[in-house]
Amino acid sequence: MKIYVISGLGADYKVLEKLKFPEVLEVVFLDWMIPDSNESFEHYVQKMADRIDDSEPFYLLGYSFGGIMVQEIHKIKPAEKVVILGSIRSDKEKSRFIKLGEITGLPKYIPQRIFNGKSSVLYSYIRNFFDPKNPKVLEYFRVRDPYYLKWSIEKISAWKCEEIPDVVQIMGDKDIVFPLKYSKPDYVIKGGTHLFPTTKHKEVSLILEKILQ
Repeated sequence: MKIYVISGLGADYKVLEKLKFPEVLEVVFLDWMIPDSNESFEHYVQKMADRIDDSEPFYLLGYSFGGIMVQEIHKIKPAEKVVILGSIRSDKEKSRFIKLGEITGLPKYIPQRIFNGKSSVLYSYIRNFFDPKNPKVLEYFRVRDPYYLKWSIEKISAWKCEEIPDVVQIMGDKDIVFPLKYSKPDYVIKGGTHLFPTTKHKEVSLILEKILQ
């Protein structure tokens, strides 16, 4: 059986490469695509879903923004199991910071130049927000197209979704992107920052072995 995997905002497979999946599964990483100008979230989700072969059963796994994406894909092409890492199951689990962006619409007004690859402001923010003690944090942040980054932040802020039954949620207790206190996950990784899939990969792999057999 295939498991389709989508990484986090601005991240590729590298942040998830240390995870061990059950040998019975074929792991297929779905890279982020650069959205078209003014592309709707619904249209983008459909394009991502089109890359999945649903002629046979499959699993979905998403990390961070990828967790939101796999839940939306699941509505179009239902998976046998859906697992989200460091992500939320509904808009009710958003942090106050993200809700503020939703209420004010502020992400729409952030200049795109802020997301330029040469912006020290952006990468200083990323380092402090994702995992300030991890010197390798920027190594995982590899999809750096400014339009994609701004578009994605707007869509995360505006995302609305009722909780989908049976979505398995794994979170870190030190995550400040999606704080634990707003969710009731199935599994909690002790000492896990937002980068727990790589820093706590052994613990996560044991959980995946249990739920994906």
